Amino acid sequence: MISAVVLTKNNQDTIVHCLDSLSWCDEIVVIDDDSTDDTRMIAKGYGARVIRHSLHNNFAFQRNFALEKARGEWILFVDSDEVVSSGLRDDIQHAIQTDTYVGYRLKRQDIFFGKQLRFGETARVRLLRLGKKDSGVWKRSVHEVWDIKGRIGDLRHPLLHYSHPTIRSFIDDINRYSTLHAEELKKIGTRVSVVDIVAYPLGKFLYNYVLRQGFRDGTEGTIMAFMMSLHSFLARAKLYLAQSRS
Repeated sequence: MISAVVLTKNNQDTIVHCLDSLSWCDEIVVIDDDSTDDTRMIAKGYGARVIRHSLHNNFAFQRNFALEKARGEWILFVDSDEVVSSGLRDDIQHAIQTDTYVGYRLKRQDIFFGKQLRFGETARVRLLRLGKKDSGVWKRSVHEVWDIKGRIGDLRHPLLHYSHPTIRSFIDDINRYSTLHAEELKKIGTRVSVVDIVAYPLGKFLYNYVLRQGFRDGTEGTIMAFMMSLHSFLARAKLYLAQSRS
């Protein structure tokens, strides 16, 4: 049995395509962070088991909660703006039948303003999203990772990520996630200087835009490279200000 887990908060505009792509799973579990739109109603309409549970600004906490509630032997984590391609569906079904590994990394294909990004930071992203229920736990409050103990494999076909339909939503997410990232860095004792605030985002932009050829994705690639560097700048600036006050 495989359970698909989807974390949501006010995702009524994206969750339909996500749930459509999960209809083959034995169970769909939606963990909803107090949505105020029609997200929960839409999910219930797809036969999902919807559980309302506050995030408390800790994504690992939310995913570990989902692990406890899911009933399947295998758990597939999918975000509400992601779609499981038909090829990936077949890969997953074959993988859990052969039972060679306890976890699998999925290749994520970003689709930004309708364009598939083939270069830059997001082009080589692989995420550990499929695993046996009791194989490990999630760690880190943001940019969380599934710490699975055992052999890990890779699946070939992509998980489609329809990220940030508007610049405004992108900036809102960057502001939120950079705050959580700054708090995580502070928690583990990371310290930054004024030089770090400037040099790290600039270096990241040049690495992704030039060395990893993000420029080849055109305007969309330029926007993505700039935005990801903005995230790095804000996270370190917020951490620096927090250091100054302590």
